Formats: sequence, structure tokens, C-alpha cells
Amino acid sequence: MEHTLLAQFNDLGAAAAIGFSAIGSALGTGVAGMAAIGAWKKCYAQNKAAPMLLTVFSAFPLSQTLYGFILMNKIAAAAANGQYFWGMGIIGGMAIGASAYMQGKAAAGASDTFAEFGKGQGNYIIVLGIIETVAILVFVFLQGKVGMLSAG
Repeated sequence: MEHTLLAQFNDLGAAAAIGFSAIGSALGTGVAGMAAIGAWKKCYAQNKAAPMLLTVFSAFPLSQTLYGFILMNKIAAAAANGQYFWGMGIIGGMAIGASAYMQGKAAAGASDTFAEFGKGQGNYIIVLGIIETVAILVFVFLQGKVGMLSAG
């Protein structure tokens, strides 16, 4: 019975890594996308050209789903060998997802400001990159830790 229960949860860490990362990406792109649409509306109302850079801002939080996917694969490979990294998947996925959500909020501000003033895009991209770094660090460190623990 205990083995059966454990087997039911063998993919929990892997599912959490991709699931929470994707939830953050969905929320982040949603927030950024809504702001981009509102900024375009302001541009159209003022007879200004609608900047396509706002599409790029809206897409920034998508990369965190990729990090969650790669972490999921690493955790799933370890689970196939009987090692379950539930905590790393859950906490790591939540941290990556939070980065995506906050990146989307920052991208929303970038969209609104860029549409109004038409400058500063380099500064906005740097800030979005700094927020992205949180997800990259979590992804890299956890992936390395899973690899070390599953190797021996």
C-alpha cells in the first residue's frame, strides 16, 4: 500500500516545476498583454503609431515556462530512478512563477510608459532582464542540485 501511494506522487515535483512556472507565465503575460492593449488604445486615440515593441514586453514572462519545463525533465529523470524531489519542484516552480508574474507587472509599466513617451526601451529591457535573472538562478541552482543528489 505504501509503495502504491508513493508511486501516485512520483511526478509531483516534476508537475509542480512546470505547473507553477506556467501559472506565473500565464499571469505575467496576461498582465503585460492587458497593459499593452490599453497602451495601444491610447495611441490610437491620439492618432499615434502603435509601437510593436509592446508585443515583446508582453512575451517576456513566457521564458519562465521553458525553465520550468527543463527543471521538470531533470526532476522526472530522477523520479524514474526512485528519487522524488517534491520540495524542489514545488518551491522552485513557485519561485520561477513569481518571477514571471512580477516580470509581467514590470512589462505592463514599461508598455504604458513607452507608448506614451516613445523612449527608454533599453532601460525597460534591462529591468525585465534583472527580474528574469531570479528565475534563471533558481532554475540553474535547482537543476544542479537535483543532478548532484541523483548522481550519488
